[in-house]
Amino acid sequence: MAIHDISVPIRADMPIYEGNPGVELERASAIADGDPANVSQLIFGVHTGTHVDAPLHFIDGAPGAEGIPLDALVGPAVVVDATGMDRLGEAELQGLEIPEGAERVLLKTRNSELWNRNDFTRDFLRLDGSGARFVVARGIRTIGIDYLSIGDREAHRELLGAGVVPVEGLDLRKVEPGEYTFVCLPLDVVGSDGGPARAILID
Repeated sequence: MAIHDISVPIRADMPIYEGNPGVELERASAIADGDPANVSQLIFGVHTGTHVDAPLHFIDGAPGAEGIPLDALVGPAVVVDATGMDRLGEAELQGLEIPEGAERVLLKTRNSELWNRNDFTRDFLRLDGSGARFVVARGIRTIGIDYLSIGDREAHRELLGAGVVPVEGLDLRKVEPGEYTFVCLPLDVVGSDGGPARAILID
């Protein structure tokens, strides 16, 4: 059994979506200062690195992170090769090898190489509204992507409104396309619009 960690490490100099809070890690108590233990404080946005969007992210009054269905985030998944795509609309997704009946789909795109840089860029692939509607129509429960946003505003509203679970900030650089067991557990932060997560693939 091989376990592939497809999470992005949380660190101060990581790419952060423009306008989102940065990462601050500081020691609140330290053995070196005479305290009995080292205790750190971590401050960062809930859409930092690898995370799961809750419906509340784009729909006021919708469920928060505590309502994200975990069964959508654990089970068989397929990593789909979309590295040759320049758009992710309905037509482009139709051209990908997404198996019929696939419930969890992770899109490996040219975005993966963006993790080699420390700064955020808006030059990344994401779903548009037509791509999101394709995902919904195919009965896909979970859709993941290898950068900090699954899609534009329309795509988010289409996915979240239909109960599709978006997983953002995956690092798929070392993962080959194919079938895996996917495990992604977001923090149960009550009332939050997203949940930071650790995600793995098992083959």
